[in-house]
Amino acid sequence: MGMTARVLAVDAGNSKTDVAVVAADGTILATARAGGFRPPTVGVEPAMDTLAEAVREAFTAAGVTRADHVSACLANADFPVEEEELATALHARAWGTTVEVRNDTFAILRAGVAEPRGVAVVCGAGINCVGMRPDGRTARFPALGRISGDWGGGWGLSEEALWHAARAEDGRGVPTALAHALPAHFGLPTMYALIEALHLEHIAPVRRHELTPVLFATAMAGDPIAREIVDRLADEVVTMATVALTRLDLLEEETPVLLGGGVLAAGHPQLIDGIRDLLTARAPKAVPGVVTASPVLGAALLGLDRVGAGAEVHERVRAHFA
Repeated sequence: MGMTARVLAVDAGNSKTDVAVVAADGTILATARAGGFRPPTVGVEPAMDTLAEAVREAFTAAGVTRADHVSACLANADFPVEEEELATALHARAWGTTVEVRNDTFAILRAGVAEPRGVAVVCGAGINCVGMRPDGRTARFPALGRISGDWGGGWGLSEEALWHAARAEDGRGVPTALAHALPAHFGLPTMYALIEALHLEHIAPVRRHELTPVLFATAMAGDPIAREIVDRLADEVVTMATVALTRLDLLEEETPVLLGGGVLAAGHPQLIDGIRDLLTARAPKAVPGVVTASPVLGAALLGLDRVGAGAEVHERVRAHFA
């Protein structure tokens, strides 16, 4: 009960929140999980209440009431003004003496590298890319969808597949097996029936994400349109990574380029091979890899970076999550 929490690590995504309480020697005193963190949908304070559930559980299990430092990697922290607002809300909760807020993509990056240096591209429901150097410089994108120039992510891929399939069925586009595969996934006979079901919300809008695996399966079976969409995603991933490497002056140095999120972590051969080939051509010194470690590990390591913890402390935390 006498142990002091050095870092409270928070990784809060749209679908779930993970926290870890880290002692000064790197021992993980407790972990906890709560629901998704969605300030734009529910408001900042209700979103913080969701965090509070996990923090209370972890603090109680750890036998502490606060930490020296709160390292929070949060979804929807896309602009500095949002980071500041969320940091202010965290300060008000008095969970730690100091607070640092970053976008949750930074947690995935830090989880996959031995030092805070590299680039990560995350493709799950959406797509995002961040990069960092040990001197504190970062590269990032707003990652708000089409209004910020993004393409890809599970939602974007399903939309693209639907677009091609609809046009194939009604004659405006070229034939593609997607025109049968997409409606068949929902037990429907035609794209017309699927379009109607989606429009009238007989199929919940959130279920469009289910079409992304169908797209990849259709591509694997050799359909040219599906394969074209997968190739476009590979190009987008490498474009984002190359821009981030360039901004950080890392294009000419051996630098990790890490792939995370459900779409990339699934390891679809066409997609991963395409990314590797394009990186070889555009950023030959990039070292690609896939991150499978828990993102809360990255939040903890970022916190330890900030408080100046030694290498053995970092390694103890990493070993816990391994």
